[in-house]
Amino acid sequence: MRIVFSIGDIHGTGPEIILKSFLKLRQTGHSFMVAGSYKAMEFYRSRLDLPIELELVSDVAEVSGLCATHCGVLPVLSVAEPESICPGVVSADAGRIAMLSVAAAAELCRQGVCDAMVTAPINKEAVAMAGFRECGHTGFLGKLFGVDSPTMMFYDPVTDLRVALATIHEPLEQVPELVRNMDLAGFLERLAVSLRTDFGLVRPRIAVLGLNPHASDGGVMGSEETESIGPAIDRVADRLLVEGPFPADGFFGAARYRNYDMVVAMYHDQGLLPFKVLAFDTGVNVTLDLPIVRTSPDHGTSFDIAGSGKASERSFLEAALLAIRIVRNRKQIDT
Repeated sequence: MRIVFSIGDIHGTGPEIILKSFLKLRQTGHSFMVAGSYKAMEFYRSRLDLPIELELVSDVAEVSGLCATHCGVLPVLSVAEPESICPGVVSADAGRIAMLSVAAAAELCRQGVCDAMVTAPINKEAVAMAGFRECGHTGFLGKLFGVDSPTMMFYDPVTDLRVALATIHEPLEQVPELVRNMDLAGFLERLAVSLRTDFGLVRPRIAVLGLNPHASDGGVMGSEETESIGPAIDRVADRLLVEGPFPADGFFGAARYRNYDMVVAMYHDQGLLPFKVLAFDTGVNVTLDLPIVRTSPDHGTSFDIAGSGKASERSFLEAALLAIRIVRNRKQIDT
């Protein structure tokens, strides 16, 4: 199995966590490579004095020819090279390389050269400065593969907690209307399919959180639960094990998430705040509904410690291991 890492923002901790993860992953028997900048990877390898041999790859044809004997070497497909490398600095050049890296890694997976991609963190400001309209991984990959609304899901291998977001990076003022107008029933059905295919959960148990405080207390503090969320749950109740809507605070406070395979949050912070409290070092971001496998660590670029050697690779390592697991699960379904 071959996994490709997109380099992320070269001024952040992406190259460092890739290198540190590879030190542990190279003993797994799988092959790994990086799409991004050879100059940046060598800069951080040398700066951190890591015992890794890098190999410059110039085109996809060379990638296809790499054999299993390269498992102790980390090939780097150069998609673009920076004029300079400045850890901790937001720059358009770093944003450009980050997204070209994502596109190249995705294409390697589309062509079947690689089995999955693991993306290192990007900086949305840098990506926007570089002129990319879709400045996040999920939307960018969705556009590349013609998927209108890929699902952003988070998984913690330690607690087995899974959280999916009904809406993703949206201003709070827009969330109620988005929830009212979305096909939540269809969202839940697609989510159940992904849980079966990618995680091997034959009959997953799904909990849905309400939008308003106390899940609106029967309509006292909003109508979304009674008019949109509840009816959507009812429409799939004969096919799926779905319950809710639950008040988010009490649900997590009482650890009720332990009774379910998936928790559906209505907006970003409702799901990510408790998730990151419970799984900041080990959480993994997974993009569902894509024809390829994509995972990433559940943290940002950490510009404040870039190049210092202090970055923890745990989340990125877990992301790579999960990508391998999902590929295996999908292949079992196919056979």
